Amino acid sequence: MRIIAAELRKIDLPLRQPFETSFARMTHKKFMLLKLTADDGTVGFGEISAFENPFYNEEFRNGSWALLIEQLLPRLFENKLSHPDDSLALFAGFRKNNMSKSGINTALWDIYAKQQHQPLAMALGGTKKCIETGVSIGIQDSPETLVNVVSKYIETGYRRIKVKIKPGKDYDYLKAVRDVYPDIMLMADANSAYRLSEAPQLKKLDALNLIMIEQPLEPEDLIDHATLQKQLKTAICLDESVNSLDDAKKMVAMQSGRIINIKVARVGGFSVARQIQAYAAQNGIACWTGGMLDSGVARAGNVAIATLDGYTLPNDIAASQRYYDADIIAPEVEMSGTYVNVPTGEGLGFDINQENVERYTIERFDLQKEY
Repeated sequence: MRIIAAELRKIDLPLRQPFETSFARMTHKKFMLLKLTADDGTVGFGEISAFENPFYNEEFRNGSWALLIEQLLPRLFENKLSHPDDSLALFAGFRKNNMSKSGINTALWDIYAKQQHQPLAMALGGTKKCIETGVSIGIQDSPETLVNVVSKYIETGYRRIKVKIKPGKDYDYLKAVRDVYPDIMLMADANSAYRLSEAPQLKKLDALNLIMIEQPLEPEDLIDHATLQKQLKTAICLDESVNSLDDAKKMVAMQSGRIINIKVARVGGFSVARQIQAYAAQNGIACWTGGMLDSGVARAGNVAIATLDGYTLPNDIAASQRYYDADIIAPEVEMSGTYVNVPTGEGLGFDINQENVERYTIERFDLQKEY
């Protein structure tokens, strides 16, 4: 395929409720939507998940906007690709900036699947017809409030509950949930809020029968996580520490954790996500796919990648209405009990809700290939 046109939009999508983690409180999902057009007229969509500020990784929306317009997209226009995986070599000389690369890679996969007249899940090698999902709950004001929030999602049908934690809002909060729900799949997500010196506080969580503690220590760290894992019965799940296949290999060698949350945006797209889950499966590491408060475009992509056999745990792919009154796809992602059914249409399997895209766009840039 050869890409001949690109449309890039900054979109501010209002959240139904503010979402709080250990590092931020958000009222909107501020992201970028990329539309690529191939020389045969096939169109593909990708989402660039970089937040407004670089508090998750080094990327931020305005920086990613400039990188895509000034460097990545012009380079894409200069080269003909035979497969979406070719974009890995194409952008190998650009260090990090995986979310920017992911937007291109996922749009290329959407185009490729449509050209093959296949659903994206099938093109990626997926086999599942539905995927199990969990819900992610932001930090709450009190243990009692958290229990009330959890109760609503249990009633809705979710089996796996992920609770954001930080020092001072961890053990008592999770224990309150465990006391009321002794058998649910409960996990904690620290978003790197702790340091190795706080291991005794994290060790208290062993008593709560959690399925995992996600990314307790600093981003990109593997050494301290290996030390911490030896002290915990609870499995450590790495998120911001695994940004590439090489990171996954080091994690296995150092025994830095027993689970990987493979966020497509964080690792640079579907191509790398496939590599990581295949390697993890070969080495006894459980995987699941996490999200970035995604709009429907990235959410649909997460549904597709989670159909691969290497994804063995419930995923962070809640219904669109969990976060948004109005999403940018149609139909929106919906739950069927504790599952999301995998769409059977070509590519992402969802249409773009152009009305909502226009409604929430704050800036747009178009590029055309020059001949």
